Amino acid sequence: GSALAPHLDDAVRVLRCTLLDPFAAVRRESCDCAAALARATPDHFHMQSESLVGPLMQSISHQHWKVRVAVIEATGTVVQFGSGKSVDDVLPHFAQRLFDNVPQVRQAVTRVVGDWLLRLRDRYSFFHKLIPLLLSSFDDEIPEVAREAANLWEKVGLQWQTENEEDLKDKLDFAGPPPAHHPSPGSRPGLGCRELVFRNLSKILPAICHDIGDWVAGTRVKSAQLLVVLLLHAEDHVTQHLEPVLRTLQHACADEERAVVSSCTRSAQLIGTFVSPEVFLKLILPTLRKSPSPSGLLVLASVIQGCPREALRPHVKVIAAELAQAHICQGLKTCHVHVTIDGVNAVQLLYGESLLLCVQSVVAVSREDCRGSSLQLMEVLVTVLALWGATGLGDKVQETLATLAAVASMDDSLDLFREHAGPLLEWLAGSHQAWTIHSTELLQFDVVVTHSGPALGEVLPQLVPVLRSCLQPTRDPSMRLRLFSTLTGVLLQARETVDSQGQFHAYLDTVIKDIFIPNLQWHAGRTAGAIRTAAVSCLWALISSGILSNKQVQEVRGTLTPQILTALEEDSQMTRLTSCRIISAFLKTSDDVIDPDKFMKIYPELLKRLDDVSTEVRLAATSTLVTWLERAGKEGGKSCDQGSIQYLYRELLVYLDDPESTVQDAVLEALKAGSALFPNLLVRETEAVLHKHRSPTYCEQLLQHLQTLPPAP
Repeated sequence: GSALAPHLDDAVRVLRCTLLDPFAAVRRESCDCAAALARATPDHFHMQSESLVGPLMQSISHQHWKVRVAVIEATGTVVQFGSGKSVDDVLPHFAQRLFDNVPQVRQAVTRVVGDWLLRLRDRYSFFHKLIPLLLSSFDDEIPEVAREAANLWEKVGLQWQTENEEDLKDKLDFAGPPPAHHPSPGSRPGLGCRELVFRNLSKILPAICHDIGDWVAGTRVKSAQLLVVLLLHAEDHVTQHLEPVLRTLQHACADEERAVVSSCTRSAQLIGTFVSPEVFLKLILPTLRKSPSPSGLLVLASVIQGCPREALRPHVKVIAAELAQAHICQGLKTCHVHVTIDGVNAVQLLYGESLLLCVQSVVAVSREDCRGSSLQLMEVLVTVLALWGATGLGDKVQETLATLAAVASMDDSLDLFREHAGPLLEWLAGSHQAWTIHSTELLQFDVVVTHSGPALGEVLPQLVPVLRSCLQPTRDPSMRLRLFSTLTGVLLQARETVDSQGQFHAYLDTVIKDIFIPNLQWHAGRTAGAIRTAAVSCLWALISSGILSNKQVQEVRGTLTPQILTALEEDSQMTRLTSCRIISAFLKTSDDVIDPDKFMKIYPELLKRLDDVSTEVRLAATSTLVTWLERAGKEGGKSCDQGSIQYLYRELLVYLDDPESTVQDAVLEALKAGSALFPNLLVRETEAVLHKHRSPTYCEQLLQHLQTLPPAP
């Protein structure tokens, strides 16, 4: 016992050596001896305790975990009975042991630190240093360690509350209920625990904010987890430290470690819960205006998620308006970071995800309160769909649109577009004179047009002028190709889109004369050829949609037939094929008498296509010739002369010798279709071919068919 005091110096010298003994068991025994010596000589030990701290700290990282546990426990006793000056020397080593792979070591640190907070003589001086160590164990991966830390912390809070009962008298006597939106009101920390954190927060936070940016990933993870615990205790007292905390969170949310980002978003949610939106929006929104970033948007989304609906209600319009600003919703469209995921810029994709999360958070929290801001939220969603829809965010945007429609008491997203299609097009039309293929507005316009459905039929006054302006030959060729592709997709379902109100005919003249004719004119170059192909495809979509009456088709035919006949000579197989189909449609749907000169100019161009390199084009041309002959037969030959028909028969009979059997069959059908027109002439030409022993089978079939016809007058 205390009789050992005269020999304390000798005992300490012995322990200083044995604490560093090569044999692990000796070290463990030495730790037990050091602790026993401290307890046996409490009145004198403090004079020699500092001598043992150095050897103990040299052994605290020993390779045997049992030695590490023994050293930690011995250190706890040595410091408690020794000098408080040693705490500063010990704490960095204890902090490192919180990262130990062995849970028993972490548990030992937790117990020792908890014991110091309860029994250390100078504990009030070290609260701001010891509290972070104990609270760090709240998120230990071993539940037993986390529970023990929570129990010790509860005891510390109760003891401090008892010791300072006079200071806390008012708060104890008039204690209010937990905040209405407390994340866990049933397990809210006690008053003593909350007061301890609040009174030491100004000393703890700077270190936490620094360590969240540490180069060691483990340190960043622990610091981010600790910040969550501190904010849960500080509640609304964090308001006075809000600026540095938000600045730290915005940096940390860009961390590559998911655990860090997860903890930081949780911290931001707690800020949203405990701090007034008026306060945190004054700090977050100016930063976003100055420098939009994925992490800044993620912090904004998180604080909104934690914010009570009643508190957020007055600020929904402000948030929606800020998000809809071009410099925010298009913030990183020119990002030069070259890290890619599946070919997509990783930072840009993360920006899109964070922007979408902001909208989702506003809709989820404010619910019906966001009706007045649905247009601004739609603008943001259209931008996300335009810039990042192809990267996998498209489905999430559609889900968000459905949710926004639900809170606005609408059936689906089509109702949203029906309500906002006009304002959205007006929003985009303001800059259409400067659009190029690289303009974000062009992508947004594409999204509005392709997703509005029946609403397009109601906004033709806004839609057609934009198309007419952007599809002029002087505009960016790549942009025109993109717009023709979009317009083609819409016209394929014209009854459900542009003609949903039956008003498209009022704009048909503008579409034909100001859009199709300028783009079907021949210009040199592959790009110009691609545009003509796109224009022909778009025209075919319009004609085949079924929205044009026969009279309207006649008007289109009279205007565009020369351009379509010219398109039969295009290099593009698709253009030639589609042109044949368009001419066939012109001939089928026209009931009026066609001008003979114009009518006779058609078949020579179709005959040329019978020598096309593409069998598909040859068959289409033959089919169109069938339609031409049928049309000529209906008119009784009024639109054609015998010499032209004789030439046509001779040319067609040549192709009965074609190597392609499908072409032979098609030509035979064409000749049969035209047999009612000058049949005697066809008989003579067929017999002449048969006399030359060419195509006997097909010629005989044709003659048999001609014999079944009534005699010609």
